[in-house]
Amino acid sequence: MTPVLSRAEVRELDRRAESEAHIPTLALMERAGSGATALILEHFPQARRVVVVCGVGNNGGDGFVVARLLCEKGCSPSVFLVGDPAKLRGDALHNSRLWTDAGPSLTLVDADSLSELRAALGDTELIVDALFGTGLDRDVDGLPRAAIELMNSAAAPKVALDLPSGIDADTGAPLGVAVRALVTATFAAKKRGLLTPSGAAHAGAVHVVSLDIPDEIAERVGYGAAELEARDVIETVPRRGPSSHKGESGRILILAGSHGKIGAGLLVAEGALRAGGGLVTLAGEPTTAAVYESRVLEAMTARIDPADPEGSLAPYLERADAVALGPGFGLDAFARRIVDHVALGWAGPVVLDADALTCFEGRAEALAAARGPRVLTPHAGEMARLVGGSAASVQADRFGAVSRAVALTRQTVLLKGAWTLVAAPDAPVAVNPTGHAVLATGGTGDVLSGVIAALLVFAPPFRAACAGAFVHGRAAAELARERGVDRGLLAHEIAAAIPAALAHTLAATPD
Repeated sequence: MTPVLSRAEVRELDRRAESEAHIPTLALMERAGSGATALILEHFPQARRVVVVCGVGNNGGDGFVVARLLCEKGCSPSVFLVGDPAKLRGDALHNSRLWTDAGPSLTLVDADSLSELRAALGDTELIVDALFGTGLDRDVDGLPRAAIELMNSAAAPKVALDLPSGIDADTGAPLGVAVRALVTATFAAKKRGLLTPSGAAHAGAVHVVSLDIPDEIAERVGYGAAELEARDVIETVPRRGPSSHKGESGRILILAGSHGKIGAGLLVAEGALRAGGGLVTLAGEPTTAAVYESRVLEAMTARIDPADPEGSLAPYLERADAVALGPGFGLDAFARRIVDHVALGWAGPVVLDADALTCFEGRAEALAAARGPRVLTPHAGEMARLVGGSAASVQADRFGAVSRAVALTRQTVLLKGAWTLVAAPDAPVAVNPTGHAVLATGGTGDVLSGVIAALLVFAPPFRAACAGAFVHGRAAAELARERGVDRGLLAHEIAAAIPAALAHTLAATPD
């Protein structure tokens, strides 16, 4: 996994780089500006007229470095300073003086000169956003807000330095208004806010600019989040030998589906089988089981006695290596009785999704006392039922929501959606980089539950959830690319793409 930094971790990294690695902050700013300039020249080699919009903080200092280096490369940057120049301090002040001492103009933006900024933005080939960096933690208003709105209304492509101005570094939420960049040059490491649906939408293509800070410094800082890589799957999923057989490939019991939602159970089963499950059993009350019996090919079925659900389930739980519980299962008394029995009382690993999660609305802390390890896979609405608030509040702070869920349940929690998060006690929050818009259709989450259940047979919950999210997202992306579509793929088609995605991932060579 690759570290992803919070606002506080960025500050600590800078402090330790200076105090322990003896790298002056001025040198870090020069490295940041140099790396960003190289990125700009690589992506926009024809751009000569460039507008750099600077703030009065260190992000503005980065902008002054970029302007100076672009000038040295034959470009004609125009620099606009938004804010009181008397507030420039330290490295930012030093680099602003290097710019002005060399002769180029610096336009101070006030209410009277906004029209000048508007004209320059309308006539430029490229805009560099250096207004706010990771330190911003309040809503943008006044002149900075006007400057961001003018940048967004301009047709020229935008490059953001470190992260788009107006984006919260920790949550990715726009603080009133935020720059919509085509490219973001982020320094030292990705920031949490860039790996959220909103942050990613504003950042465009994100490229990490190395500041050459020694790895041991970053390790001492530590990190609370990290981005998944193919190597994490390689280290999790065991290779199969020629003597492998179905009995040792995992026995998975699926408790899912009910009247009107039979497809949910079938999709969980297909996900489990496609991820390598050896023997999969779909269990339900008699009428549900009867429908399964008429539909399944590779899976087996079992009937749960409504009069004695615990007793009738016992032989199947005894043989199971993992259970997938909840998709389409219902919320009636029968379903709730089974959910509590399995989620709280069974000693083996269980994936809880959909209705099984809703059964714990308002009492998520009960899962902390479960007899065995659990993986919870909520979407934003289900997460809100577990931790309180609304789906919108969960999306506004996904890292905070998943951390609260782990604190309540003491279990592994996977928050679905773009940039899926996986969290567990005493582990960094893992951010999944794979996925595609074609996953926005019913049933794809059911497939994911089956995939994770199959991986739970061989891996601990956190690693199984991480690997499952990575491979599931990759399957969707590869299939969408192969078909040339951004919608219209069905959940069972994505399930069918799991084996190839898993093979491609396992074939990657770890660094």
